[in-house]
Amino acid sequence: MSIINDIKSRYKGGNIVEKLIYINIAVFVITLLISILQGLYNNEGNFIVEWFSLDDDYNTLFIKPWTIISYGFLHGGFIHILFNLIALYFIGNLFIQYFTQKQLLNFYLLGTLSGGILYVFSQNYFPIFEGKSSYLVGASAGISAIFIGIATYMPNYQLKIPLIGFIKVWHLAAIWVGFDILGLIGDNAGGNFAHLGGSLFGFLYVYKASNKELNLWGSISSWFEKKEKPLKTVHKSGNKKQQKSKNNTPNQQQIDAILDKISKSGYDTLTKSEKEFLFKQGKR
Repeated sequence: MSIINDIKSRYKGGNIVEKLIYINIAVFVITLLISILQGLYNNEGNFIVEWFSLDDDYNTLFIKPWTIISYGFLHGGFIHILFNLIALYFIGNLFIQYFTQKQLLNFYLLGTLSGGILYVFSQNYFPIFEGKSSYLVGASAGISAIFIGIATYMPNYQLKIPLIGFIKVWHLAAIWVGFDILGLIGDNAGGNFAHLGGSLFGFLYVYKASNKELNLWGSISSWFEKKEKPLKTVHKSGNKKQQKSKNNTPNQQQIDAILDKISKSGYDTLTKSEKEFLFKQGKR
């Protein structure tokens, strides 16, 4: 019981990245135990996989609509979940250094949704999948959304890679996406389509947010709003100077300076006072 209580306390005290890791591990262990029990009774398959993985037939979504999200918490084996959770741990903790934990959860879920949509579309559109059946599991689409999102937000941020040295995050993102593109005609083509769906969401959302503010639902809804052209003025006034001074406040200048420092040297080079200032401004 002490082990269970320890896990509960760690889960409650952990951040959103750690909670997602615990949830994925719990689902994997339960799925594994059910597979063992069903195997003892000579039953093939696993009802959790059957009911919560995403089927390539879009008609199945009308019967099991939750699978467009739930597949992102299932994994096909130990190596599959191991690499996904290692990536989630490092990428997720980098993400929440700059954005909120709620935003990370939104990226994970909506990236999973986008990946699922592109997966189903690809399986029913491209001739290469004709006559084949498959199902989708894995957190990779959600992780891709988080990674490409943070890479789009601060592409020049440098990470230190053992035996390689410092490398810009956008270089890693390009390699990440490149492998997924190359895998579109491989054995895991459907999974790579899902990864690209998550990556596409991460890029489009942050690009739409102009690399300044992450207002997730507001940004998505603005895609469908009608844009109105602003009225033009034909005379000069003092409003231009007033507007310029408003946008060029000391706080904004300091924020821009800190963000520029992060993009060039990384978050770890900030002083304690700079980190506290950036944190306070992010909560406004």
